[in-house]
Amino acid sequence: MRIDSGQLKAFLLDSGLVSEKDIDAAVKKAKEQDLRPGDILVAQGKITQQDIERVYGYILGIPFVNLEGEKIDPEVLHAVPEPIARAHNVIAYKKTGKDLEIAMLDPEDLETIEFIHKKSGLTIKPRMTNEKSMKYLLSLYQKSLEVEFGEIIKGESDNMTMTAASVTEAGESGEDLEKVAQELPIIKIVDTLIRHAILQKASDIHIEPLENELLVRYRIDGILRDAMVLPKKIASAVIARVKVLSSLKLDEKRLPQDGRFKIESPEYKFSTRVSVLPVYDGEKIVMRLLPENARGFTLESLGFHGEGLELLHQSVKKSVGMILATGPTGSGKTTTLYTMMDLINTPDVNISTVEDPIEYRMPRINQTQVRPDIGFTFANGLRSLLRQDPDVLMVGEIRDTETAGLAINAALTGHLVLSTLHTNSAAGALPRLIDLGIEPFLIASTVNIIIAQRLVRTLYKSREEYHLNKDQIAQLEKIVDIDRMLGFLRTEKIIAPKAKIEDVPFFKPVPAPDVPDGYQGRIGVHEVMIVTPVMREMVIKNASAGDIDAIARKSGMMSMLEDGIFKAAQGITTVEEVLRVTQE
Repeated sequence: MRIDSGQLKAFLLDSGLVSEKDIDAAVKKAKEQDLRPGDILVAQGKITQQDIERVYGYILGIPFVNLEGEKIDPEVLHAVPEPIARAHNVIAYKKTGKDLEIAMLDPEDLETIEFIHKKSGLTIKPRMTNEKSMKYLLSLYQKSLEVEFGEIIKGESDNMTMTAASVTEAGESGEDLEKVAQELPIIKIVDTLIRHAILQKASDIHIEPLENELLVRYRIDGILRDAMVLPKKIASAVIARVKVLSSLKLDEKRLPQDGRFKIESPEYKFSTRVSVLPVYDGEKIVMRLLPENARGFTLESLGFHGEGLELLHQSVKKSVGMILATGPTGSGKTTTLYTMMDLINTPDVNISTVEDPIEYRMPRINQTQVRPDIGFTFANGLRSLLRQDPDVLMVGEIRDTETAGLAINAALTGHLVLSTLHTNSAAGALPRLIDLGIEPFLIASTVNIIIAQRLVRTLYKSREEYHLNKDQIAQLEKIVDIDRMLGFLRTEKIIAPKAKIEDVPFFKPVPAPDVPDGYQGRIGVHEVMIVTPVMREMVIKNASAGDIDAIARKSGMMSMLEDGIFKAAQGITTVEEVLRVTQE
């Protein structure tokens, strides 16, 4: 919801609630922190939350409702599907005849109002509410899910006892296991687990058999969290159900298996990658949830900025050479490469990929899945792709000497090659290629730019500002060059030209009802290393990663740690989160 600051100022002055001086200061600070002036005034204690909400409602001509603690009919609540409610901060709370009253943070969101009207067939009456009410109302969905899950467990207990007995009787028979996996309570349990994970924006579901129970955990924003505990007696049936969905062998319990399946609903569409691994107490399952409708990433939204962003745009426009993304598993390397491919995905460019697995489907890009079990490896796939007249090639991962050699040769023979490599830093990628058996002069001739990255959790809106004290500055000086850090902040105009580290605002997480640790979402911290003529000479002389890194920093490269501190100074994340992720 956007309210003109001039209009807000006029109403506040008329009300006599706040002085003109305080309003002007709040408007200035709001622009700097991308917040609403009203929120600044409330935080400073110049006006109450209730008063500012009344002013907003008066300006917009829309009634304000405070629904915190109110009971809502579940049928009315679910008139707006939970994914829509969470994405657009809109809740259905009252139905009278053909009228449906909905509470919103942004009552000017006409597109969402129209969507709810078409879905429900009712006359929509928007009402404005505050964030506290919205958090409470959204938590009602969570409660309804837990109630739903509890009812499945309790209400179907007899059926589940029979299911457990059926599994025992089934033994190693694939047909009997498949029959068990099709039983209604097991289908409900697995469907609820997946739906619950999607609504909590989890990236992975872990189903782990313990001695006396079945533990379910979700990875949310990179952190594993316990989700629920299920009876051990249904473990085999749940595992069989996931295997049926993934078209895996039901009677194979001694070897690891990999599969995938799709989940579709009117609100979301996911591709699910499944890994089954035999463990001491049974079989463990990990499901990776990959949104198929994830679109609209930009390099800026991934966390790139400043000189690094400019260098990436220049490199991706080149017709030959190699772009490498490095980092551990789950650090967002593939997403970065997909975003770069999206920038050059035009009708006059033929882009082909060989991946394991295909994580996101992209239109107009020829994506190939490797199949090592039948001999179709990265190397074989890349060799075949070179006969498909490509302009741009993306190799999911350089794992061995053969793949590395083919990728280097493709970059030498007039192709732009994008790939990933497992190293801890950008500089470490060059010696790693030499370790794989690639001649140093070939590496020097082909590699254009290297990205190293990690993912840090981002702060929720309810953050608390603070400034570093002397002890904290002394600790920070041990791991980062503060003068160099201030130089980066001044260059991108984050701080004033003469500001010192004591003047830079940092932030702490503040827990909220739906965000217990104060973090929500993730963003990348990066180092972007352009391979300069000096570095090419160093590679030919077999220089170490440390020597190459020193030259890169001397030429102006921002390290991952420095990029993290930079983002902490912007209020995007915290220093503690950056240190957690970047300190090896």
